[in-house]
Amino acid sequence: MATGRAKTPARMEDLAVLPLFFRLKGRAVLVAGGSDAAAWKAELMAAAGADVTVFLGREAADEALLALEADGRVRLSGAHWSAADWNGFELALGDCDSEEEAQTFRARAKAEGVPVNVIDKPAYCDFQFGSIVNRSPVVVGISTDGAAPILGQAIRRRIETLLPKALAEWAGLAASLREAIGARLKPGGARRAFWEHFVDLSFSGSPDEAAADRLLTRATQIAASPQTGSVTLVGAGPGDPELLTLKAMRALQSADVILFDDLISPEILELARREAKRMLVGKRGGRTSCRQEDINRMMLDLARAGKRVVRLKSGDPSVFGRSGEEIAALKDAGIPVSVIPGITAASALAAGTTTSLTHRDCAQSVRFVTGHSKKGALPEDIDWRAIADPTTTTMFYMGGRTAGEIGARLIAEGLPPDTPVLIAANISRPDERRWFGALAMLGEGMAEIGHDNPVLFGIGQVFARKAALAEARLIQETGRRYANRGRAPCCG
Repeated sequence: MATGRAKTPARMEDLAVLPLFFRLKGRAVLVAGGSDAAAWKAELMAAAGADVTVFLGREAADEALLALEADGRVRLSGAHWSAADWNGFELALGDCDSEEEAQTFRARAKAEGVPVNVIDKPAYCDFQFGSIVNRSPVVVGISTDGAAPILGQAIRRRIETLLPKALAEWAGLAASLREAIGARLKPGGARRAFWEHFVDLSFSGSPDEAAADRLLTRATQIAASPQTGSVTLVGAGPGDPELLTLKAMRALQSADVILFDDLISPEILELARREAKRMLVGKRGGRTSCRQEDINRMMLDLARAGKRVVRLKSGDPSVFGRSGEEIAALKDAGIPVSVIPGITAASALAAGTTTSLTHRDCAQSVRFVTGHSKKGALPEDIDWRAIADPTTTTMFYMGGRTAGEIGARLIAEGLPPDTPVLIAANISRPDERRWFGALAMLGEGMAEIGHDNPVLFGIGQVFARKAALAEARLIQETGRRYANRGRAPCCG
């Protein structure tokens, strides 16, 4: 059966609403109602520079509205909104008591071609108001699509603590420099390098009087320097986006092109710069994959074209990630290359099971071993007698198809058949699965877990307590135990 190429993840997952920023300075806005809620919306529109008229009808104006009128920020009209001349209004906001009034207000606004919001009645709204973090001209809007306003407010509080007040000053400085920077630096890598430097400064305190001159000097220096591409090998960890390092996040945010593995989760790609081109270069054991030579050529071609390339790899690039071949090809071609480590699957599994891989009572070392050779079979150039060391924790990568042979080989080399084993698939992801048992049953355990998804297994006494607990649960649930499953000393 023919299989097509895996679908490339979308740059943006589905959105409940589309966040837009509407410029209101000098534009006319109609507000209907005299309540405190209407006053707050009127004040918000006035803060954005809108020309706000509040139609009270027979309602008495709230004190907040009277204060806004006294300050000259809004105009109050005793007329009912239905009698207003709607020609020229850009937005309409209404505080409507009944569903009938809300429906009528919306119908009038739609007939006039004016976007409408009825306060606290989302069914009659063309747009919504979210929580706002104000560092104007930096403005952050937060929406929960009306599902959880309290959550939106909590998120706003968190963001407030992360964004310094001085960010407003830096944003104003950016606006004043934009034309000059545009004249000095062409669009592309050079200009982005300048603004990334600017961003680093913007979180370091308030700009002083000489900041603009220093920044213009920096732009001149960047313009005079030849712009060359680069490649960064980034470890994406086993799947959970929260396990990414801060350095990996910065690399994703500054990339022009991202070459990513088949195993990278969509949640991690979601954190990358939106404008970055994303190219799937999946490599999966036993499946049709991109050739390593083709991946190397792509990286070289893109870097030579001046692109900043992120080669996004599952786990850690330096642990069975073929980083050695890619680094050698890039260095031979004179392309700048760097590596950002990631959390390898063994470490994530240890953390997820609260296991110490080097528990001093039963493991004096830990080994990471490949489970198959270049040909996909059991590796023969490994010192299997050394691997069969009862005082070592051994983590096997890419051993799903050879697990049974590995178990038999280690037992033949003297490792006890009841040595504890832990198998895990999709480590750190919501659908992670685990199996605990004995070395003699490694093949059966792998058959139960399956090896279509990323799988790892560890062998050693550090997993003894986990295996004993798993057996106890099995006995409790089924009233039977596996034959010949020995008990190892409690450890790990």
